[in-house]
Amino acid sequence: MTSHPAVPFRTGRRQLLKGLSAVAASTLYPWSTSSAAVAPWLSTPDQPRSDDQPLRLAVIGVANRGANNLDGVRSQSIVALCDVDRGYLDGVGQQFPDAKRYQDYRKLLDEVSDLDGVVISTPDHHHAPAAIRALRRGLHVYCEKPLTHTVAEARMLAKAARDAGVATQMGTQIHAEPNYRRVVEIVRAGILGPIHRVHVWVGKGWGAAEMPQPAGIAPANLDWDLWLGPAPLRPYTPNLHPANWRRYRDFGTGTLGDMGCHYMDLPFWALGLGSPLEIRAEGPPSNRDCCPLGLKVHYQFASTDAHPELELIWYDGDLTPRELEGIGVPGAGVLFVGEKGILFGDYSRYQLYPADQFQSFQPPAPSIAPSPGHYVEWFQACRGGSPALCNFDYSGPLTECVLLGTVSHQVGRTLRWKAEQLTCQGDDEATALIHKTNRDGWIV
Repeated sequence: MTSHPAVPFRTGRRQLLKGLSAVAASTLYPWSTSSAAVAPWLSTPDQPRSDDQPLRLAVIGVANRGANNLDGVRSQSIVALCDVDRGYLDGVGQQFPDAKRYQDYRKLLDEVSDLDGVVISTPDHHHAPAAIRALRRGLHVYCEKPLTHTVAEARMLAKAARDAGVATQMGTQIHAEPNYRRVVEIVRAGILGPIHRVHVWVGKGWGAAEMPQPAGIAPANLDWDLWLGPAPLRPYTPNLHPANWRRYRDFGTGTLGDMGCHYMDLPFWALGLGSPLEIRAEGPPSNRDCCPLGLKVHYQFASTDAHPELELIWYDGDLTPRELEGIGVPGAGVLFVGEKGILFGDYSRYQLYPADQFQSFQPPAPSIAPSPGHYVEWFQACRGGSPALCNFDYSGPLTECVLLGTVSHQVGRTLRWKAEQLTCQGDDEATALIHKTNRDGWIV
């Protein structure tokens, strides 16, 4: 295919994540006071918390990604902090001297009675055990992406949140940025015509060839048993905490799990995608312990009113392309391929092809309201306002789709997904990987 020359990037008004913390603390956006079901001992549907009452929050996981989320919610009342690493916990605790400190979030959720919500920024394998305990208490929940470690957990959390009637948000911060809104508006306006194919790629490579070997005893500041939590028991293994756990299946979900919820979010939103019919992964031979260093996954979706039959193709790590549809592409992004044109988008810019066809292009008038900020959306929902855009009813199905790609790679074959039954047709091995068994004491 002939390469298309580029047209100038159209850049969003804010760069990735810039100023989200400041927006979260801003008073420019008054809280909504419409009714919503919330935890009965905190407020009633007719009497949501007012904007002069800070939300009382517990933060589970306070360093690294947790530190960013803590900055995003520090405008509220931080009443409890939790981290398995005492060094992180005590360091951050100095900023919040009145907050209670815990290394075990199960104790925190049992003992701290006056809470509105929790913010969860743990490794993936702890997301569901922490979130389900909070939801069963009737607490609002903000949880990092991917929402869960398994497909079945994502389905479970979405249902538990609906049953509890609480406010939820998954940590796909870029969903609040203006450029994603402009791309969604272009796709929905039909400017590209019917979309038959979408490419999504990220050059990052959260994978490994082998598991690190156990060595010695855990540092005094780290409660290793609590860090393992629901995962199988193993001796202390260095180089997992804090940075590399994403590479290993017992704790993380590789590059696809890490970044899929960010980049696949854009076509999910623009095209109203739901459950795929078939999933086929390509990559290195499956490794029981390690996520792949490169992965390519084909997702097939049935036609709907929003799109015809559609293929979404994910690439990561050393299988990341440099050219797609005759277009040279950067290290990460999304390419919508329509009958009338092609659109590239990433966090902060978009670009239309072929250039000569779109020289006089004028974007449609904005139809998606600006976000007050990713965290503020959740605050508003906790106070009785409209649901946050990445609530679990949206982010649960997105997470399911993302994680199905990891299951296909593990079994090495195409999955025929039966979404209502949470099963892979005719494939007991793959269906077993939709679920998992946690250690005693961590059952969800």
